[in-house]
Amino acid sequence: MLIKVDIVGGSLSGLSAAISLKETNPDIDVVVHEKHKTIGYNPEGRRCGEAHSVEGEWAKWKPVGKSVFNNIYHVETLVGNKQFILERKPGTSCILNRQEFICQLARDTAKRGAAIQTNDKITSVTELDGEYIIDGSGCPSTIKRELGLDTGIKGITYQQTLEDSNVFISDTVKIMFIGVFGYYWIFPRDPKKKEVNLGVGALGNIPYDLKKMLQTFKEEQNITGKVNYVTGGLIPAGLQRPLRYKNILFVGDAGVGTFPVTGQGIYRALISGDVAGNCIAQGRPEKYPYVINQKFIKWDVIGKTLIRMNYALQRVGPQAVLASLQYFASLSDMIH
Repeated sequence: MLIKVDIVGGSLSGLSAAISLKETNPDIDVVVHEKHKTIGYNPEGRRCGEAHSVEGEWAKWKPVGKSVFNNIYHVETLVGNKQFILERKPGTSCILNRQEFICQLARDTAKRGAAIQTNDKITSVTELDGEYIIDGSGCPSTIKRELGLDTGIKGITYQQTLEDSNVFISDTVKIMFIGVFGYYWIFPRDPKKKEVNLGVGALGNIPYDLKKMLQTFKEEQNITGKVNYVTGGLIPAGLQRPLRYKNILFVGDAGVGTFPVTGQGIYRALISGDVAGNCIAQGRPEKYPYVINQKFIKWDVIGKTLIRMNYALQRVGPQAVLASLQYFASLSDMIH
């Protein structure tokens, strides 16, 4: 029997789901609903730091050509006064041109016969008539809000892209944990413009002005450059349950969220879409939450435990928070 799958959102998770569906069963009718007029090059195409890893099972989602800005060989993480340095093997880490990478996935999606409908904003699940629905609408999820299912730990980010920056280092990303509320990052973007993505992220109900915090950080670190792009918004920390509700599977930020401590979400979005598509194509959508838990639950529990512990330690002070993060970093490379 021919079935139809509606995918809400034409970004990383939605497109990876479409590719997976058509790979596994080319006869499935797949429709991707994208609210913006264009794929990739739209207001939400750059809503992250754009760091990406390509190794192990993630290697399936390899950016090519213009999808890559810089190859990354060094990750420097500063936790208080302690520095942790991770050397990356060639070909395993990069800074994406995220917009171009989305276009790369869209070309692959269309080549496989899935329909991509742009300027097609879904405002209610009742507009969709597919046997199955994959929600890759981001955070907050369009469908989860409608159904009253929008739960899970969330934070917020604010990022500026600086052109002609004095801290541009093409092969190095820097992350700085600063105790009470979150972390800063400096990621090298377009080398032609000497761009960096400079941002700050925080979890929980944080009574801080992140724009002001980032400005203070720039001044303290003597970071210069012309601001040519600003983005930010909610960031879902870890699994955002439920992962499945009736005939709806939640992927990307709507389902698996980001890595609880550092906010990495690109590979999680791609894998979740791939798994969702594969489960539906095999006629086993009920397997989706199980497979996702197998892939992410370990670090999800550890990361969320660390978050909750640090919430409690904030009552003691920032030094207690930093001490716990330093101990954790000494045991694991998770923060990278």
